[in-house]
Amino acid sequence: MNKLKLSAVALALLGTTAVYAGNHASGHNHDHGGAKAAKEIPAASTELADGEIRKINKSTGKITVKHGEIKSVEMPPMTMVFGVADKAMLDGLNEGDKVKFNVKQEGSNYTVTEIKKAQ
Repeated sequence: MNKLKLSAVALALLGTTAVYAGNHASGHNHDHGGAKAAKEIPAASTELADGEIRKINKSTGKITVKHGEIKSVEMPPMTMVFGVADKAMLDGLNEGDKVKFNVKQEGSNYTVTEIKKAQ
């Protein structure tokens, strides 16, 4: 009987740990205020980062951008080569243009999902 109680307690603790870890897997720092916390996550992921185009390669769909912090993927300021979700996104952009853009991370790859000239 004691083994059964011990197993039940262990399973309960494991379940709590899995829920806790799942709620914190995104790595976002937020409070646990329920609805308020749920609203904060999408807001951070849609904020556009500032950057300056250093190089464009339309044939490969790659763009080199010197950028500020990209909050959606928790990336510090740097200059980096990104792929683009659609090569047509590069139309009308030129080296030296100031832009606002967003990126999504897929494994170790970062893809520009939105880009527009800064105003």
